[in-house]
Amino acid sequence: MSSKVTILDGGMGRELLRNGAPFRQPEWSALSLIEAPEFVKMAHDAFVAAGAEVITTNSYALVPFHIGDQRFATHGFALADLSGRLARAAAQKAQRYVRVAGSLPPVFGSYRPDLFDADKAPAILDILVKALAPHVDFWLAETQSSVQEVETIRTILGSDTRPLWVSFTLDDTKSVADVIAGRSVPTLRSGEAVAHAAVKAARLGAGALLFNCSQAEIMEAGVKSANQALKADNLDIPIGVYANAFVPKPETEESLAANDGLSGLRDDLNPSGYLQFAQRWVSAGATIIGGCCGIGPEHIAELKDTFDPQPAAA
Repeated sequence: MSSKVTILDGGMGRELLRNGAPFRQPEWSALSLIEAPEFVKMAHDAFVAAGAEVITTNSYALVPFHIGDQRFATHGFALADLSGRLARAAAQKAQRYVRVAGSLPPVFGSYRPDLFDADKAPAILDILVKALAPHVDFWLAETQSSVQEVETIRTILGSDTRPLWVSFTLDDTKSVADVIAGRSVPTLRSGEAVAHAAVKAARLGAGALLFNCSQAEIMEAGVKSANQALKADNLDIPIGVYANAFVPKPETEESLAANDGLSGLRDDLNPSGYLQFAQRWVSAGATIIGGCCGIGPEHIAELKDTFDPQPAAA
């Protein structure tokens, strides 16, 4: 393998649920921060023990969409600060170098570029950035459904010199088979072509381009499309993938709010099944691999053992 593969952590929310943490909608993974932060610490520790080289702050659901306007106004900064401190503590406790990524989420709900409000987003993001800033090594704009969302985050970060990793979510609701077969191009959930989004992200100064929280099947096409577009524009940034394990939803369910109910998880994306997809992503050019919703420490351990095995003790 010519390039080293960086191993990310997996999905925080389902790891909290599996460990018996307080967990429900609409608060999602934020509920544990509010009621029982020791479970967040446990999850970080588990991903570090599995081999993750990057752990992500549990700040994804720290937005009014999940915790409500009043709670965000009153406690948003403190909760985001806590998420940063918990991740940093886990990284410092590790027996090796582990970086902390500051999660900057879609502020008006996952998969809903139509709900994005460019006038209201900056005030929410500004609170998250200021609270997380003392604790993170770089920024991770996650599950971004449109270029506009990323542009807004880039503006809010201003003169912050830490890298910004940009992670888009791909449209996996309609024609996945056509995308896989090459009959149509991969797009973001906004409908923007991946090729266009990749170049825009690179020109915004992204330190890495990733794809997350979409079906594993569609990610390879995203990596290939991004690679081709970046090379054609003489741009060179690392590409990564961290897919989810959600059962594909019928199109009739796609309009349901992301803070309403829990999606089912696939049985076939066990550690070995997920690894098979990851090997294809790496072959396509990805050098950053991890997991999103439903991908646990056991999956990360499998990725670590395959892509970055450690020599046996003498």
